[in-house]
Amino acid sequence: MIPFSPPYINDDIIKEVTEALRSGWITTGPKTKLLEKTVAEYVGVQHVLCLNSATAALEIILRWFGVDENDEVIVPVYTYSATANVVMHCNAKLVLVDVNADDFNIAVDKVRAAITARTKVIMPVDFAGYPCDFDALNSLVNEPEINAQFTPRTAEQKQLGRILILSDAAHSLGATYKGKRTGSLCDATAFSFHAVKNLTTAEGGALCLNFPAPFDNAAIYKQLYIKTLHGQTKDALAKTQKGAWEYDIIEPGYKCNMADIAAAIGLAQFRVYESEIEPRRREIMKAYHTAFSNHPKFIAPVFETTDRVSSFHLYPLLVKDASLQERNAILQRIFDQDVSVNVHFKPIPLLSYYAGLGYKIADYPIANSLWEREISLPVYAGLSDDQVQQVIAAVLKAVE
Repeated sequence: MIPFSPPYINDDIIKEVTEALRSGWITTGPKTKLLEKTVAEYVGVQHVLCLNSATAALEIILRWFGVDENDEVIVPVYTYSATANVVMHCNAKLVLVDVNADDFNIAVDKVRAAITARTKVIMPVDFAGYPCDFDALNSLVNEPEINAQFTPRTAEQKQLGRILILSDAAHSLGATYKGKRTGSLCDATAFSFHAVKNLTTAEGGALCLNFPAPFDNAAIYKQLYIKTLHGQTKDALAKTQKGAWEYDIIEPGYKCNMADIAAAIGLAQFRVYESEIEPRRREIMKAYHTAFSNHPKFIAPVFETTDRVSSFHLYPLLVKDASLQERNAILQRIFDQDVSVNVHFKPIPLLSYYAGLGYKIADYPIANSLWEREISLPVYAGLSDDQVQQVIAAVLKAVE
């Protein structure tokens, strides 16, 4: 059976994790700090906070910004539940908008129409690793007529003076938009290092801070570091210094720090990310593109243009004119040939919890059309050329 997305594990990763275990330091410590520095240098920002998930990274910024029941957060309807869940955790109003038919990403014109005086945050999602139109989003929140609606309540909201853009870049580590890497394209960005992502720490994520002056991103990092460790003024490593046992709790914080064992996996993967992992994913997607882009029964995804280059995380193939029932039958026939495929994603209104809140998929026709026809094909560094051809053959046979 060809798996869908096994993690990239080599001897160097095992050695790095073993080193962490033998060091006697396995929780948040030197390897986590080194991973933060590595991610920051890679994406082009000064400050990165590594956490136990991208979900925690998204939520902690919402809470830092003071988002609560008085506020609205705009989210694309076509995303994983985590993007919506964090808004619900903050008791804010989740405002869903439809996506573009060509790239699955948030439709800027729909965002514009959804903005009200209560809008505090826009959360674009780089679907499949392909960056959103960040110039359009950044310009939108700075338009005088949009800005005039903004009604800040907290000190952070007043200092920013506009809607915050928080990017859910769970899929897009390494992607570029007009020559700049994701992570440096808006106010704050969350990456996921979950087991199925291009780069993994088993579970984990990173928060990239890129707030404009007069914000002090170093100071924000320190605030968030405390907030994500129970509100504690010293972490475990700091308390091991001679006579440094005493600490304080300055707020009822959260527990979502990253451990050094997890960071060790990420550090070893980073050493081959640009030389092995990402190039191989690109090769696989180009092979799929050759097979499907000119085929009359498929619509191939966009993953590389003049301005935007994907991280090559997913290959979301559309079966042209397929019904939901036909797509599901095709999925089963592919599985029957010992090839694992997936669907990304069930739009938010199709999930029981959100349907129960009154969200209806009929209000988002583009997302509904995309999800009913989408099939995600396997893309990972360990997939051989022979296996790629086996995937292609299985898809073609299933559709026929």
